[in-house]
Amino acid sequence: MAALGHTFPFYTGPKPTFPMDTTLAVIITIFLTALVTFVIILPGIRGKTRLFWLLRVVTSLLIGAVILAVNFSSEWSVGRVSTNVTYKAFSPERISADVGLQVGLGGVNITLIGTPVQQLNETIDYNEEFPWHLDWDYAEEYARALRKGLPDPVLYLAEKFGPHSPCGLYNQYRLAGHYASAMLWVAFLCWLLTNVMLSMPVLLYGGHMLLATGIFQLLALLFFSTATSLSPPCRLHLGTVELHTQYGPAFWITLATGLLCLLLGLLMAVAHRVQPHRLKALFNQSSEDPTLKWIAEEGELLTP
Repeated sequence: MAALGHTFPFYTGPKPTFPMDTTLAVIITIFLTALVTFVIILPGIRGKTRLFWLLRVVTSLLIGAVILAVNFSSEWSVGRVSTNVTYKAFSPERISADVGLQVGLGGVNITLIGTPVQQLNETIDYNEEFPWHLDWDYAEEYARALRKGLPDPVLYLAEKFGPHSPCGLYNQYRLAGHYASAMLWVAFLCWLLTNVMLSMPVLLYGGHMLLATGIFQLLALLFFSTATSLSPPCRLHLGTVELHTQYGPAFWITLATGLLCLLLGLLMAVAHRVQPHRLKALFNQSSEDPTLKWIAEEGELLTP
């Protein structure tokens, strides 16, 4: 909209837009750059392990990118309805619009898009964020939205998530977001340790850290789902319809990644117990390396 010279209603000037969250864009760019770098050096790897090495790098980068991306995502709980609602305060004029609600670990995002976008001689296209991070004041953000004169549907949903709302959604989702985000940061640290250990002759511990990565991701889901279900759901009425929320893409992607980490960690633990020499060969760790030999006195087979 800003590129075309249009201005949003109620605003003193053009509001710049970007096709996606800039934080997610930075995360994706960093991990894609790392992937391209590894692909460039791929021809320098000899033998049949080249394909496994590429698969290992892609899987590891995917897990790390997902952990970071979902931590900053606003799609842990989502809802969307098409309705006919009042547009401005103290005005009977109504509009037909799609209203979207996205709840993340650090705040709530509300969208209002007219169907069609041009109605009442105005452009109805809003995407407003109301954060509740530790260093943000949600009440102040809501007061700022009132001063801007945002449309009624946006203010109505923002008020429901306010700290003084009888719905209790603010404390509910804010608590869930803080604990889930903490678990995801621990999972990211475990992922970093996994990569360090898998590049050293301690593959078993690398598998254990991969298990820990999956466990902390699942703990994040447990904290979020438990905290958000402590109180009865608050009814969100927009015109004649009711907005219902459900777990969003970030929740299910975290679940899939956590289960993948658990599966890979268990496979590495089993492989280390059954055929450790083949596991070392897959990770380009030669069984002839004296630092990797198994000592017979410790109850293990001697490496040939």
